[in-house]
Amino acid sequence: MKAYIYVGGEIDSTAISERPTDGVLTVAADSGWHNARRLDVVPGILLGDFDSIGNGPLPEAEEILQVPAEKDRTDTQLAVDLALSRGADDIVIIGGLSGRLDHTLSNLAVLEYLAKRHVHAVITDGFNRVRYLKNTGALIARSAFRYLSLLAVDEVVKGVTVQGCKYPLKNARLTRDCGYAVSNEITGNCALVEVRKGAIYLIESK
Repeated sequence: MKAYIYVGGEIDSTAISERPTDGVLTVAADSGWHNARRLDVVPGILLGDFDSIGNGPLPEAEEILQVPAEKDRTDTQLAVDLALSRGADDIVIIGGLSGRLDHTLSNLAVLEYLAKRHVHAVITDGFNRVRYLKNTGALIARSAFRYLSLLAVDEVVKGVTVQGCKYPLKNARLTRDCGYAVSNEITGNCALVEVRKGAIYLIESK
């Protein structure tokens, strides 16, 4: 089952093509409600400690889950766990890549958390779109995102191949402290990215 999770942070609503269809799970994590509404989505579930959604009464939702302000997990992490508990195996997170750096990094870590649970996941704010790949590959369609970058998550990543881009790679080795796989560009209709051993963040940027 697919789930869409809306979190806080600035978004470019004109550049977000990921839109829910009828019958999918939609969750707003606190101020993520506002981003959902910017995309004309009314989330079925509103979750959070509601410290950032704003003053006044809470918006109406089919289900409202309030959690304590003092907690061990962020609202985004709680929303992801909720989606998993409802059977989601494909999750799109909207927002969460701007503002506080600690929240941005923790949101990127959520991608690894989901990959370990064999859940397909992507996070986007319209300015960037990020996937986590480990020992696998992905076909990336050409889109409004001009740049394609690979950043090593593990200390050493081996067997990195990139096809269909301005700067192809074949069986390359990436290290976490070397960023030479940054600002590539897709030249055809799509790019193929493969990683034989190790984990990367695959980042599309405008």
